[in-house]
Amino acid sequence: MYQKIKELLKKENGNVLVLVSISFMSLLTMAGFIIDGGKLYMTKAHLQKVANAAALSGAQELTSGDKTLIDSIVYDILDYQNERQSLTNDYQVVADDQVVLNNRVEVGLTKPVPLEFSRVFGLDAVDVSARAVARLGVMGRARGAAPLGIDQSVPLEYGVSYQLKVDSSDVNTGNFGVLALEDPGARTYEENLRSGFQNELQVGDVVDTQTGNIAGKTRSVIDELVDSCSDVNARDCDRILLVPVYKPYNQDVNQLMQVEITGFAYFYILERMSATDTAITGMFIKRTGTGYEDAAGVDRGAYSVRLTE
Repeated sequence: MYQKIKELLKKENGNVLVLVSISFMSLLTMAGFIIDGGKLYMTKAHLQKVANAAALSGAQELTSGDKTLIDSIVYDILDYQNERQSLTNDYQVVADDQVVLNNRVEVGLTKPVPLEFSRVFGLDAVDVSARAVARLGVMGRARGAAPLGIDQSVPLEYGVSYQLKVDSSDVNTGNFGVLALEDPGARTYEENLRSGFQNELQVGDVVDTQTGNIAGKTRSVIDELVDSCSDVNARDCDRILLVPVYKPYNQDVNQLMQVEITGFAYFYILERMSATDTAITGMFIKRTGTGYEDAAGVDRGAYSVRLTE
């Protein structure tokens, strides 16, 4: 009887050993798949971030129509991340300076990821891919706008000299393109012209107009801005003003009291103002900025960049 019990225990020990072995192999298999899966996930996330950065950075210059410049920017991003070799044939730049809203930068990346545990099953590596497409949209919401406005009825020719008047001479509406974005005080106007209005403006906002002659305040700030930059293509050039585009909203006899914002434009100051100047001389340009798209905004050359894929 005792001998039979010992034999039974031996058999159970053997069963336990088999079960432990199977459980251990299962744990190893799961750990292996987790390790390989983690590598694939991390690589995918990295490639997607690089593709997004390259597409968004290149799209900043889509308004220039200069494909060589855009290529250079995209390649610089990829080189910095050591992913130039991952660029696929899906890379494409559509840069038409006439039909800007059709422009886009498409970046596709593919990278083989060597596996560890999966080699046991004959799988040495897996290709991981990421894709990003950046397009332009009409800017309809932004910060940093200058307290100057342009009526949406004025036809704009980009690169052509315009004058934005800042006094009341020869203007029978009482609105000289100057907006009171906070209050009608001259000091507030001066600060907003120098640094941009810090609050957000968007399509549909109604703002008051600034009446009176503030040419003196304007001259001093414009001279500062002209001296601060000499390159219209510089991304941080203070001579480039973000200007609200508007339509009349509240007319009181011969004075336009309020306007409604319908979009935005970029205005590059061409020259300093003399002591007798009553207008800012500059030109409107097509440019991307840090604002946000709004389909209701009028297209006057100010664009935001967004990822669509």
